[in-house]
Amino acid sequence: MSARANILSRIRTRQGKAVTVRAAERESVAQYLAQHPQGPRPQTGDDAVARFRERALGLSTTIEELPTTGDIPVAVARYLQGLGLAPAAVCWPEFAALDWQAQGLAIESRAARGDDLVGITGAFCAVAETGTLMMCSGPDTPPATSLLPETHIAVLRRNRIVAGMEDAWALLRSEHEGLPRAVNFISGPSRTADIEQTVTLGAHGPYRVHILLL
Repeated sequence: MSARANILSRIRTRQGKAVTVRAAERESVAQYLAQHPQGPRPQTGDDAVARFRERALGLSTTIEELPTTGDIPVAVARYLQGLGLAPAAVCWPEFAALDWQAQGLAIESRAARGDDLVGITGAFCAVAETGTLMMCSGPDTPPATSLLPETHIAVLRRNRIVAGMEDAWALLRSEHEGLPRAVNFISGPSRTADIEQTVTLGAHGPYRVHILLL
């Protein structure tokens, strides 16, 4: 973060601005965002959840709906067993207190490392228009847990599904004073078609994305 701050300070100095951002500058940006009209947007319908499901499934994401947070361990155990995967994973701290052991799962609350095969995360929100998860990095939301393992299991609440990308950014600005260090957008499993135009999953990240929709 010190290198980042140094770079931004040099840019502001060259612009003839104070190194520290003043309140008046922030207010000016906020006013611009509030007054600037949005461009044309596609119609996504009135049911954002249904639209998100349709788009996500089209991206090779799998989805299971759950009544409560307490049902997560059972769903994870069932999913891993169905794929023949080991009953082990890493998770974000918000899920550490769930009763994983009752389902025979070995779950560690920490950021993923290179040898972790399954990562369990939440999501800041989701975009119905594209079937995309929006992930914000932070001490309790390490991005490695969604990027390094072969299998990514994401817990998403229905009331965090917004219509479009514009709405996702507006939600982030309304709930956070500043942007996180990284914002990642996940639209299904990682894929590429660079080699002979053949789609290959898992090229740059997980080749499975499973959403538990609460």
